[in-house]
Amino acid sequence: MSERESSVAVAVAAADDADAASGAPFPTPRTPDELHGFLERTLGVRIARRPLLAGSSAPFDYLVHTFFEGRFTHGMPEQGQQPVRAAPDCVVWANRGGGKTFLGAVATMLDLVFKPGVQVRILGGSLEQSGRMYAHLRRLFEHEALRELVDGKVTEKRIRLVNGSCAEILAQSETAVRGTRVQKVRCDEVELFSRDIWAAAQLTTRSMRLRGPWGAWVRGSIEAASTMHRPMGLMWDLVSDAHRPGEVADAAAPGRGRVLFRWGLVDSLEPCGPEHRCEACALAPECGGRAKGPRDEGHIPVADALAMKARVDTATWEAEMLCLRPRRSHCVLPEFDPEVHCYGSADDPRLPEDGPMAPAGEIVCGMDLGIRAPTVILWASRGEDDVLRIFDEHVREGARLAEHVAQITAGEGRAGLRGWPSPRWVAPDPAVRAKNLQTGKSDAQVFQEAGLTLRLRAMPQAEGLRLVRVRLDPAAGPPRLLVHRRCAHLIESLSRYHYPENRPESLEPVKDGHDHAVDALRYLVVNLDRPYRTRAGSYL
Repeated sequence: MSERESSVAVAVAAADDADAASGAPFPTPRTPDELHGFLERTLGVRIARRPLLAGSSAPFDYLVHTFFEGRFTHGMPEQGQQPVRAAPDCVVWANRGGGKTFLGAVATMLDLVFKPGVQVRILGGSLEQSGRMYAHLRRLFEHEALRELVDGKVTEKRIRLVNGSCAEILAQSETAVRGTRVQKVRCDEVELFSRDIWAAAQLTTRSMRLRGPWGAWVRGSIEAASTMHRPMGLMWDLVSDAHRPGEVADAAAPGRGRVLFRWGLVDSLEPCGPEHRCEACALAPECGGRAKGPRDEGHIPVADALAMKARVDTATWEAEMLCLRPRRSHCVLPEFDPEVHCYGSADDPRLPEDGPMAPAGEIVCGMDLGIRAPTVILWASRGEDDVLRIFDEHVREGARLAEHVAQITAGEGRAGLRGWPSPRWVAPDPAVRAKNLQTGKSDAQVFQEAGLTLRLRAMPQAEGLRLVRVRLDPAAGPPRLLVHRRCAHLIESLSRYHYPENRPESLEPVKDGHDHAVDALRYLVVNLDRPYRTRAGSYL
């Protein structure tokens, strides 16, 4: 920060009201209605205020959140009540062409104009992506209502206002990111970020004392906007950990302070005219005629949306335009769908209050042993319908094998520490047969001494995964593999277990931590489903 900018920041910090210091020819918007009115009347910018699909956010919701520093994110308070303030960090998951880059520029313009002295940095997945948001920002300040607020010449990377606020493009390097201390960092297309850059950005912000309709402070925040198409990518992590407006964040979970704003192509459609008939429209499954309603918002022409849908496959359309789920082209088990293969509730108690009650059917276990990596144990039951139901999991690092075995059984004929009856058999990695060079005892002996029966059928990884796929998506009949939603680790692993993107010819999945639970499942299925082979021979 220059000496001039520092002096401006100090002066602004002492101001009691944003209007007194901004120098803008219009008052600071005090409510979401006033904010929408300012954008429409002063700049001619119309932002959709209501989503067309249930579960989506309106694009304007994001602007309300970031401008008012989370004050109205959970809705307008009742008369006489204080608003419930949301955390300032947020995630915007929107379709390609859904306006997230433009909205980031609008949010930056609002900060610069009405929050004097604020420092904003634009960090894109590439320099070109950063330049797109900055280009939108420059065009906004070319408007006659804002032109006189600019201090000096706008450069290729920085714009500064006479009130001391400033926005710059930030280079995609750890050195540039780590040397930054600002109020706002807007990250565009974070799906393209390296995890090191994202990690470095987390410690770049600081709050600034400035009283306004948002409260007494402009809060330091990091915003992430992107499409999502990698089931193992950074955006997947951010969306999984964020919460929707109106939900209560889990303070104990890392990242749960971020608020999620999601919308897809349908929420961005322009009003649909009479030239398109719903009964013959390719967008009917997604739109359902909602774009025909009384509205004058949205920016994607229906004809363009129809043309885009005709060019791509279903997986790409659902991932990048409808924002339903990431594309699963690199997944090892693309057949797995939580909506199809999961049952129960994540909040279901693991055991009933009156003690252990085993699910109906034969109880068996699959197990993948780890030392530095986690050990995973899966409990399953198979009933008369031949459906394999995974109903519990144990995931732990750094414990001895005997401690893991005690989870299954604390002794012959007795329930283990998890409370379930002893399984009929356990299927660990067949490598448990090998003897320890120091003790001369194999891991298999530890199981046997605990009274457990082992099944140790060896099978190539690819063949074992094929058997898992057969249960997930059999050629005839419904799925024969279901997972209880309390098994969060297994569900995440089944969704994210993937082949390397940069080596599409590779048949070896990436070992990034999501392989252990799937391996435990694979050992279980192999020992359950592998057919016996009878070899015929003859004597000469």
